[in-house]
Amino acid sequence: MLGGKSYVLRGSVSLALVILILFMIALLVSQDNPLPTSFFDVKLQFTASSSSSSSVCNFAKGKWVKDRKRPLYSGFECKQWLSTMWSCRIMGRPDFSFEGYRWQPQGCNMPHFDRFTFLNRMQNKTIAFIGDSLGRQQFQSLMCMATGGEESPEVQNVGWEYGLVKPKGAIRPDGWAYRFPTTNTTILYYWSASLSDLVPMNNTDPPQVTAMHLDRPPAFMRNYLHRFDVLILNTGHHWNRGKIEGNHWVMHVNGTRVEGEFLKDIKDAKDFTIHSVVKWLDAQLPLHPRLRAFFRTLSPRHFRNGDWNTGGNCNNTVPLSRGSEVTGDDGSVDRTVESAVNGTRIKILDITALSELRDEAHISGSKLKPRKPKKASNVTSSTPPIVNDCLHWCLPGIPDTWNELFIAQI
Repeated sequence: MLGGKSYVLRGSVSLALVILILFMIALLVSQDNPLPTSFFDVKLQFTASSSSSSSVCNFAKGKWVKDRKRPLYSGFECKQWLSTMWSCRIMGRPDFSFEGYRWQPQGCNMPHFDRFTFLNRMQNKTIAFIGDSLGRQQFQSLMCMATGGEESPEVQNVGWEYGLVKPKGAIRPDGWAYRFPTTNTTILYYWSASLSDLVPMNNTDPPQVTAMHLDRPPAFMRNYLHRFDVLILNTGHHWNRGKIEGNHWVMHVNGTRVEGEFLKDIKDAKDFTIHSVVKWLDAQLPLHPRLRAFFRTLSPRHFRNGDWNTGGNCNNTVPLSRGSEVTGDDGSVDRTVESAVNGTRIKILDITALSELRDEAHISGSKLKPRKPKKASNVTSSTPPIVNDCLHWCLPGIPDTWNELFIAQI
């Protein structure tokens, strides 16, 4: 009996040793090959910080709160990526209290943005912004966020891979594409103010007329969709009669010029186009299972007492004077985008209501830098005119929050 007990004891010790050895091997393997920062890590952070196990994170609802860690980068130092007019510190805006706030979503805490974590998550991936100048602001914001606003000579200009080169005689290319070589992360922007396909018509007499195909997405999107991992679309502020006629765009549907009353109202034409591009993109997503697509809602304008050309302004400089919180169970303020993406695989990036509260964060109030005269003149210099733009935002600023919101949802 004693020998039997000794045998059992020795067997138990041996089994314990085997388990201990296996545990040590697993520990060593995990140390040599740690789990990379992944979507799981971020999801875990959201789950851990939720107010209850049943709460749902509502990114469009929540409140603006003070944050001493803001801004995420310097408007002075991010000259490599920022358009000068949008860098309000360079443009001489006198107050910057608007920079010190972050968005706190309802039901969860967004993790603080870390550029190294972000680039590791986006390793071997391409993020594409397609839209108007507000989309370009969001693109420039993300470039500043990803570089920390620091001079980054290692970042490569790869616009040529996407045909984004400046045509002869043009002011700028149709977009930009940059690659971070350490993680092979590409961030690009393509200008498409209407998200419709613009095709020059066969006309010889000026002005050059362009067919605006409302039922076809831009050729750039069709040609390069297979290369995107994240896509953010937007449109809105170019949908007015003045811009369409000024650009000599002629609306077409089914390859035929729009005549009569059909889509005569510009809003109807915009809504038709948004639904068309969403329908097309949703049909493409099963062919590109890794692609995550967002449609950003309309960025609000804050002109008061007139419009941009009739004396309107947004001179308020006090943060959150319109309130700090977005509440309620109602849907998006942008009903068009909301209805278009409803029932599709495309996510809504709902930024309208939270941005509506930030009328003090536009570039209005900055000073235009006077251009150097081509030749000497006797005209004395005068005070630089004040920018009267209540559409575009100071950077760093509100578009940084838009980027945090889409990053939290991929």
